[in-house]
Amino acid sequence: MYKSKTVQKRYKHTLAFLKKHISTSETIIDLGVVNPFSEILKNEGFQVINTEGEDLDIDTSAVKNKDYDVITAFEIFEHLVSPFNVLQDSTSKKLVASVPLKLWFASAYKSKTDERDRHYHEFEDWQFDWLLEKSGWVIKDREKFTNPVRKVGIRPILRRFTPRYYLVYAERA
Repeated sequence: MYKSKTVQKRYKHTLAFLKKHISTSETIIDLGVVNPFSEILKNEGFQVINTEGEDLDIDTSAVKNKDYDVITAFEIFEHLVSPFNVLQDSTSKKLVASVPLKLWFASAYKSKTDERDRHYHEFEDWQFDWLLEKSGWVIKDREKFTNPVRKVGIRPILRRFTPRYYLVYAERA
């Protein structure tokens, strides 16, 4: 079902947070193409439509559709040059999003094989909160969680107790 135990833990944590705030009767637009987590949401009974790979920095028309109650973005905003545009342009009433947190002991992610797969932002929690508030959202709930990896070294040890992900539930102001 899931790729690895590390990913499985993250998906389980994210799903529990989403279920706490969103009902299966609400329609969701999930930023990003169909992915393993959006498939899990569908299997859990959520009504999910994904964006189609358009460049959301340039084309925000997908989030302007008034047919969606909820916008979800799980590790998407860090890939955008300007996540503010998508957040401000969304007509959804609710938002559930997760972002990787900036870690003092690790540099921002940049794929060696895919030039589109890089992080323009890795947020501190206060920066993401400010971005949401500035773009018209009111944060109702938030959680940080760790995501340890089964490797040897200083960074893997630090990942055991340093929060890596930040989940937020917000509503339109």
